[in-house]
Amino acid sequence: MISFIQRLEDLAAEDGRATAITCGAESISRSELMECGYNLAVYLHEHGTREGDMVTVAVPNSIDFFIAYVAAWRLGATPQPISSRLPQRELEAIIELANSSAIIGVEDQAFVDRTCVPLGFRAPNADASHLPNVVSKAWKAPTSGGSTGRPKLIVSGDPAALDPDAAVPLLMQKGGCLVMPGPLYHNGPAVWSCQAWLHGLHVVLLAKFDAMGTLEAIEKHRGTVLYMVPTMMKRITRLPESDRLSFDISSLQVVWHLAEPCPEWLKQEWIDWLGPERIFELYAGTEAQTATVITGHEWLAHRGSVGMTVPGTVLITDEDGNELGVGEMGEVWMRSLRTTPTYIYVGATARTREGGWESLGDMGYLDADGYLYLGDRAADMILSGGANIYPAEIESALQEHPLVKSCAVIGIPDEDKGNLIHAIVEADVDALSEEELKSFLGERLVVYKIPRTYEFVDFALRDDAGKVRRSALRAERLGNAQ
Repeated sequence: MISFIQRLEDLAAEDGRATAITCGAESISRSELMECGYNLAVYLHEHGTREGDMVTVAVPNSIDFFIAYVAAWRLGATPQPISSRLPQRELEAIIELANSSAIIGVEDQAFVDRTCVPLGFRAPNADASHLPNVVSKAWKAPTSGGSTGRPKLIVSGDPAALDPDAAVPLLMQKGGCLVMPGPLYHNGPAVWSCQAWLHGLHVVLLAKFDAMGTLEAIEKHRGTVLYMVPTMMKRITRLPESDRLSFDISSLQVVWHLAEPCPEWLKQEWIDWLGPERIFELYAGTEAQTATVITGHEWLAHRGSVGMTVPGTVLITDEDGNELGVGEMGEVWMRSLRTTPTYIYVGATARTREGGWESLGDMGYLDADGYLYLGDRAADMILSGGANIYPAEIESALQEHPLVKSCAVIGIPDEDKGNLIHAIVEADVDALSEEELKSFLGERLVVYKIPRTYEFVDFALRDDAGKVRRSALRAERLGNAQ
């Protein structure tokens, strides 16, 4: 095993002028990226960051993201990515939870007791040879809202190290090009981008997703690997056919899609367009207890599946915890066959059962061949645009408004995003407006968590025990819409 830093140094020594990262009109070579990262590492070290610390990375898709990761790994620290658009209060909650020694992407002195590095900052040239030669014990620590509505960190159980003789992961090939239209503060885009970068691929980022821009990037940079979520896939297929087919994307070898269920019709369209040999789906949680992968050819034989499970890693149970048989829908439990943990929660506790099983709240069933099929999510999680959104977090913010008596947040099906967030609010509609609520939530929640639609009611939405049946409320509204 060698450290990520050693791997990146080896790639720079092999061809320092090769482009490592491109974002929009800006590109940086392997050697330049290492130099900028080491300069930042020295700067952070001078300001107190040490081995084992968290370094929060709050930058939009940009070269700065990778510079921050080099700096953190060089110090044996753990990069902790978050959205650059978080409201101040949510940002503060995560910083407190992580106890970050440094925050990349905020204004100087934004946190007086921590090192603050503005977006675009380039540390002065410095000799990093005096820094200790250490390896980060956890290579990443992304966040999740959690079913409690409070943020949690999902700290990787893997160090910032790799086997240089192992096969290149995720069907990538050294010398290829990953086109990444997803936001790097989400786990999937960060994992794909870092693995591509560490294995000698050119990583091409979009500042934000754009259907035409994604196809343009594939053509311009001869992209070989593409990361998608179904919402992105839908928007690309909706382009006028004359536009969609005008791009030369023949270089594309692999299209990965994940993060949310993909409608069968949409997957079939991509298979018809690009061929089943190029379409791959992965199902896993950030916790990485296990994963399934399904090829386009397999999917055609097992329509709707997310892939064959590794024996002993997936269990389906009913509400009472009894194991279910083939074809029976229930809660999906997963476990790792490793002897070491795949992750550690900070700020949360896993849902577990005897035997090392853990649940992320998914529902599903297995067929006779061991292929997994997913149903609706348990625990009322909302999947919107590839992001996991927990109603409790939004309800907690809504409840802070003095005129809100009770509330419930549910997902309403949407062709584009999968689900739209719908807030049901017990309040006097004459005293409280939708506009006021949106403004109120805008100070407390990141944009994509703010409900798109609101419904005011004059009855209590929770029982005496404080419980709310979101599934019943959702079914009621879907029934009314039919």
